[in-house]
Amino acid sequence: MIVYHDEEWGVPVHDDRTLFEFLLLDSFQAGLSWAVILRKRAAFRKAFADFDPVRVAGFGEGEVRALLENAGIVRNRQKILATISNAAGFLEVQREFGSFDRFIWQFVGGAPIQNRWSALKDVPASTEEAEQMSRELKRRGFSFVGSTICYAFMQGAGLVNDHVAGCFRHPEIESLSVD
Repeated sequence: MIVYHDEEWGVPVHDDRTLFEFLLLDSFQAGLSWAVILRKRAAFRKAFADFDPVRVAGFGEGEVRALLENAGIVRNRQKILATISNAAGFLEVQREFGSFDRFIWQFVGGAPIQNRWSALKDVPASTEEAEQMSRELKRRGFSFVGSTICYAFMQGAGLVNDHVAGCFRHPEIESLSVD
């Protein structure tokens, strides 16, 4: 968790495959702790074709059975089926917008929101931007993308800087957002 916080969390992501990875992992996190998902990240990477949305969208019943037997990941049939469906939706968004990056960053006006929370207890579980993202993803057929999951995705992928103001990472992340 410390390495993830210190090196990855909140860094603005514009690579579509990495955005798919974050969306997939955050969807699997629903109802679980992020620590569990991080511990299983390598197994998720292997199980879900290195987070390749084209390959994941093509998964059939054989792959679903294998995933349900894979003790290295979270074995939840609904989340597995949602991930396959979400991969197809992800590809459709890429076709429509040219990239998932272009689509997803519109919810924050193309630049990370720089929050300045004084304590972790001040960080919300969701925001209006996350609710808009959730509604639009659901409208496009995505599932396991409620507003709390969307906000966690936004935090991880750097659409918002939610490092508390006193954290050494806050100014570092903020400087990554300056053109």
